[in-house]
Amino acid sequence: MLVGSQGEGEGDAGFLKCFGQQLRLLRTRKGLSRAELGALLGYGEDQIASVELGRRIPKPELIDAADDALDADGMLKVMKEEVAKARYPAFFRDAAKLEREAVELHVYANQAVPGLLQTEEYARAVFEMWRPLLSEETVSQRVAARLARQQLFSRQPHPTISFVIEESSLRRPLGNRAISRGQLEQILLYGHQRNVEIQVMPTERSEHAGLGGPFTLIETREGRRISYMEVNEHSRLYTERPVVRGFEERYGILRAQGLTPSDSLSFVEKLLGDT
Repeated sequence: MLVGSQGEGEGDAGFLKCFGQQLRLLRTRKGLSRAELGALLGYGEDQIASVELGRRIPKPELIDAADDALDADGMLKVMKEEVAKARYPAFFRDAAKLEREAVELHVYANQAVPGLLQTEEYARAVFEMWRPLLSEETVSQRVAARLARQQLFSRQPHPTISFVIEESSLRRPLGNRAISRGQLEQILLYGHQRNVEIQVMPTERSEHAGLGGPFTLIETREGRRISYMEVNEHSRLYTERPVVRGFEERYGILRAQGLTPSDSLSFVEKLLGDT
């Protein structure tokens, strides 16, 4: 069993400030103002300032463009992986890396719409409800990171992705009704992709295999099968075959107990019409 990190890594802020200082040194050596560098890269002056001050996590494309524009010879590009890690809370980083490389991903969710399916507005509402309260900067960073994860849907070759979502999670209007409508629309959008199957677990079911809580199943390119669980910022990755097999059995029963994918999309359409 692999145990994920618990809580935030204190080194993240220091690393981002270090990266920002490096960017500032390279920019000033080139004789460019923040506004001039921003214009070269297609970003605003305030965005460049936020990165230099360690307040904003730069996207990989910004790092690549800045490295080229400032003739950094890979000095910035080499830090991309560490910068990417800082986008996620410490307890999720190992799972995030596995998720990016997955050939199969199967998610059971019973508290909210799974992060991979969330709209920007829904994700922001979720993070703003976090207790203890997250700073506005942290909320923005986590929303951006959550949206970046959705690149998985369009990755080539397409991974196989499925979800079993509790009906109650779909009915709960987190944020407000407008946000809920937008979220249901996005679920329908992803649910019609050929490599994605979404199933709803009706509340009225008298038998339920998922009472142990939410979990994710991951299969890597190398054929490794892993299960992931997360509760209250504590996470675990399980790799032992008997343990993972138990989660796989549970997920198979959940899929059998839920609505079929086509009936599930019809159910979401009806919910959308009712909101």
